[in-house]
Amino acid sequence: MSVSVRVLASVREVAPAAWDALVAGDSPFLEWQWLAALEEGQSVGERTGWLPQHLTLWEGDRLLGACPLYVKAHSHGEFVFDHAWASAAHRAGIDYYPKLLVGVPFTPVTGPRFLAAPADLPRVRDLLAGVLEELCREQQFSSVHVNFCRPPDVEALTGRGWLHRVGYQYQWRNEGFRTFDDYLASLRAKRRNQVRRERRALAEQGVEIRALVGADVPADAAPLAYKLYRATVDSNPWGQRYLTRRVFELVFERWRDRLCLVLARRGGEVVAGTVNVQKGDVLYGRYWGAFEDLRFLHFNVCYYAAIEHCVGAGLTRFEPGAGGEFKHLRGFDATPTHSVHWIRDKRFRAAVHDYLRREREAVADQIEWYGEKTSRKRDDAPDGDED
Repeated sequence: MSVSVRVLASVREVAPAAWDALVAGDSPFLEWQWLAALEEGQSVGERTGWLPQHLTLWEGDRLLGACPLYVKAHSHGEFVFDHAWASAAHRAGIDYYPKLLVGVPFTPVTGPRFLAAPADLPRVRDLLAGVLEELCREQQFSSVHVNFCRPPDVEALTGRGWLHRVGYQYQWRNEGFRTFDDYLASLRAKRRNQVRRERRALAEQGVEIRALVGADVPADAAPLAYKLYRATVDSNPWGQRYLTRRVFELVFERWRDRLCLVLARRGGEVVAGTVNVQKGDVLYGRYWGAFEDLRFLHFNVCYYAAIEHCVGAGLTRFEPGAGGEFKHLRGFDATPTHSVHWIRDKRFRAAVHDYLRREREAVADQIEWYGEKTSRKRDDAPDGDED
């Protein structure tokens, strides 16, 4: 049977079960409910510079494959920063926008970017990559970017001449810890004592922290979660309200089984919290906020409570999101992230190719340096008070 291509202006044009069958046990942020909430809540759309144009492949009435695709009028909310590329293109007289992006809006989480059953994936990925290249040529897009993809996507697309970019995030892995003290024992004594002091200091301020998962998350907690989210983005000069209140309402109404809500209370009143997402054996840190400026509140709510939850629930990995070198000191390892890029203009492509080669070398050195520090941290004199 022949394969046809359809471009969807919304993920809601396909049945949820059909889309999620392609996602299966993978990243929750590729699931129909999450992508639909972003659309229905008007966080993505032409007005926001994120125009959905999802690519789908069909064999008759069967959804064979798909990729979440957006026409971008800017580079905000991607977490693979190409603002310097846009500036260089402008200086060279090249229109960088609009461009195409395969990924999940506002979500720096690695996952498959070409969705298909395992047996169909190589064919689906090759077909969709060809469609993306042709869209760039025919409709004069400057480029197409596949962000936070996995090594098999990198290998397949670089084989077609796409450019490979490497970054890194800090991620925590459960090394068979059965208690929070087991986690602490993996740190150097100085860091271990620091964590204990930070947890004790928060308790002395009368703050109690609790993690609520799935059905235990209050159905009416969406306004509180949105208020916490706004407390962070509105207080930071670089903060942007990518998500609307309606997105939070839809997520808490329809996707509550995926949520892990960590709340810190003092005197019965919520002073801080973080919205996390949980699927399988992985916890994803997402949105943090605080109503009071209490010492060590951020570390306790965002990291220690999450690690304690992971240990208690038997989760193997915690991805707290982008940024934050301080995470390394608390047992988070530098972990590579990948993206691939197809650029239409040959001159511009050559310049980016040279830049990425040098950047990959620098990132590899940085990850190796962090890895050496991690090894020393876990192997050297665990009971000594080290720097």
